[in-house]
Amino acid sequence: MHKVFLNGDFVDADKASISPMDRGFLFGDGIYEVIPTYSTKPVGLGLHLARMNEGLKAVGIEYQADEAQWRKVIGDLVKQTDSDSQAVYIHISRGADKKRFHAYPKGIQPTVFAYAFDIAPSQDLQSKHTKTYHVTLAEDLRWQRCHIKSTSLLGNVMHFQQGQEAGKDEVILYNQQNEVTEAAACNVFIVKDGRIATPPLDNHLLPGITRRIAIDAIHKYTSLPVDERVVSLDELNEADEVWITSSSKELGPVLSIDDKKVGNGEPGKIWREAQEAYNKHKFNC
Repeated sequence: MHKVFLNGDFVDADKASISPMDRGFLFGDGIYEVIPTYSTKPVGLGLHLARMNEGLKAVGIEYQADEAQWRKVIGDLVKQTDSDSQAVYIHISRGADKKRFHAYPKGIQPTVFAYAFDIAPSQDLQSKHTKTYHVTLAEDLRWQRCHIKSTSLLGNVMHFQQGQEAGKDEVILYNQQNEVTEAAACNVFIVKDGRIATPPLDNHLLPGITRRIAIDAIHKYTSLPVDERVVSLDELNEADEVWITSSSKELGPVLSIDDKKVGNGEPGKIWREAQEAYNKHKFNC
């Protein structure tokens, strides 16, 4: 039985328990992170924890994620198996109160939980081993604070389910102005005429760590231009390449949108260069 980390202790997963009065259960009142590791080495640990601390501050949960502490916890969790590709899920809720009441209670301790799970290996640049994606489109109907990585994910879950019911891997979302925001669980990049673009950060999309590492890596290791700007739905549909990015997917090439091929329907040469740059940079941040 694998162990999980709960409130400072490692316990068997089937014996870990959280009060039903925990606000994470009652309200989705918490912040989370998913940190990928390869051969036990975490990707972007400092960036993930900085985003977690910003989210905790934004929602008023009094907990400070310490990098040294979490590096050890993550190491202990992923060493339980021989898998080379794992991610660690960290979940900080506001904690359990004696009654259900919407306002933030005073004097309660946050609930701190983490566990490791297997993920796909790092993207292979050999096309026959590349993990690719087929997506559909939907109008973004989520709340207006998507920049906070909240555990309140029902809006994302419902959008992702749309994709599953359509037989697709993901759903790329757009706003009422027909501007791309993000996908249900990923950020989005497009390529047109050799130029890369991704929607700018605002309250309508998550500041993805993979997104950040990818942009930095492309700047550092290639001469490819990257624009953080508004991307229209028409641009998405006419793009030469489309990628979705996340901690578990890295840079995932999209081969079709609503059954229409993207480009020639194969992972593109710009993606290959960008993924190669990402591979060089992912353990250096």
